[in-house]
Amino acid sequence: MSERAVLIAGPTASGKSSLALFEADRVKRAGLCPIIVNADSMQVYRELRIISARPSLDDEAQVKHVLYGFVSSKEVFNTGRWLDEMGELLAGLAEDELPIIVGGTGLYFKALLEGFARIPDIANEVRAGLRALFLEENAEKMHQRLAAVDPQMADSLKPTDAQRILRALEVYEATGKSILHWQQEAQASPLLSAKDCRKIIALPERHVLYERINARFDAMVGEGALEEVAALAKLQLDWDLPAMKAIGVPQFMAHLKGAMPLEDAILDAKQESRRYAKRQMTWLRNQMGEDWQRIDVDDENKRI
Repeated sequence: MSERAVLIAGPTASGKSSLALFEADRVKRAGLCPIIVNADSMQVYRELRIISARPSLDDEAQVKHVLYGFVSSKEVFNTGRWLDEMGELLAGLAEDELPIIVGGTGLYFKALLEGFARIPDIANEVRAGLRALFLEENAEKMHQRLAAVDPQMADSLKPTDAQRILRALEVYEATGKSILHWQQEAQASPLLSAKDCRKIIALPERHVLYERINARFDAMVGEGALEEVAALAKLQLDWDLPAMKAIGVPQFMAHLKGAMPLEDAILDAKQESRRYAKRQMTWLRNQMGEDWQRIDVDDENKRI
């Protein structure tokens, strides 16, 4: 087996975990030891096993799984931290170990293969202050603020692009330098070469994927997703933390506060999951090159 790693990307509910287990069997037949590595930004959080659809305990018993559920929801986990973890993991692999890196966070794969701009962490008080200001002003006014301190970055953004405007302001206020500076000056080298990896994108037909999303969310509710979110609520975490934005968390939090019937919370979470999957599919199609093999994972054709 010539590859250094197997990469499996895809939208939520596309069958990535099932494919990872199949690939693990292939790796075993080649006489190597597979390690399934998480590349999903929500599956890192310890408290979100069910709501983030982490692999089951049975799956974890079959093959070694790493970078799953190892971070507190009180923390901000970002691409830079994931790359640090990946760098340590790759450096520590034994000769007979081969990582199968699987997840739905496309930026992780892009950073892994192309490098990543290392931007310093933003202090919580800076982030909170700007987000509070954002609630008082519209995106256009915030864009004007950005133009006053970082005109080059402001010129590259639409006045309606609220999320990127906020990010650019956060970086400038925290570091005194444009986000463009960090993107140009702080590029980390790729950890893996694309030519050394087996690269797969799981892309089912959209209507099939949406059916899987709906069915999986119903299953998650049956497994205790609501109770998991109730336990998370007891931690009284800041709403700006990434874990609090996991699909299903805001909806179930609203239900637990009496602001939304459970049925409506479930329907809203399913709809948000479908929207997220659509964004993921668009990103993967546009960002991943032709050297990524696109497949539809099912019982008949997943043996590739």
